[in-house]
Amino acid sequence: MSTTQGARARARRDVTAAIKEEARGQLAKKGAAKLSLRAVARELGMVSSALYRYFPSRDDLLTALIIDAYDSLGEAAERARDAAAGAGPLDRWTAVCEAVRDWALAHPHEYALIYGSPVPGYAAPQTTVPAAARVGLVFIGIVRDVHEHAGLADLPLPAELRPEAERMAADLAPELPPEAVAALVAAWAQLFGLVSFELFGQFTNVVEDRAAFFRYAAAGLARQVGLDRS
Repeated sequence: MSTTQGARARARRDVTAAIKEEARGQLAKKGAAKLSLRAVARELGMVSSALYRYFPSRDDLLTALIIDAYDSLGEAAERARDAAAGAGPLDRWTAVCEAVRDWALAHPHEYALIYGSPVPGYAAPQTTVPAAARVGLVFIGIVRDVHEHAGLADLPLPAELRPEAERMAADLAPELPPEAVAALVAAWAQLFGLVSFELFGQFTNVVEDRAAFFRYAAAGLARQVGLDRS
């Protein structure tokens, strides 16, 4: 790459980053539904036609923000997993859960973008899936490690759910028993329910020591997926 091409590439990265940063500011002030390319361009001192060279539509910009948010959350979960690598499975699971909660509390508007109300008129493309899967893959990895070495606790599975559990296992984690995959999907949904309840105010006047309550709930989810054989 020539010096001129390198300078252009850096300039494009810088402008793209500035557009995203301004868009995140708009998310915080107005919400995703009111994100406007024209407003972003105006705040950056750009003509809107110039901004369209970076993001052809509002949906393209939303997609970029969504992928960035999922990646940031996924990186936080992966760092927590790696930092707790020498700990037992319950502690590793809880560390990742707490990392998810900490990220959400530190990035409430980005969390709302990916786990809040759907944006009217927007449908997330398949390009968001790899980033969105990162947290789930961390949890699958913890459960898989226990399954392969110490063994999971026995997990009940209603007969009527077995066909669906087997389908989910084939799609998500073929190396795990269907009972474990069904429990994982339920725990994943419950984890983000806990985080959303705290972030969006449903615990107001109900739970005061939310950090302690969250650790208690996260440990319960770990037992739910078979990490505790006691």
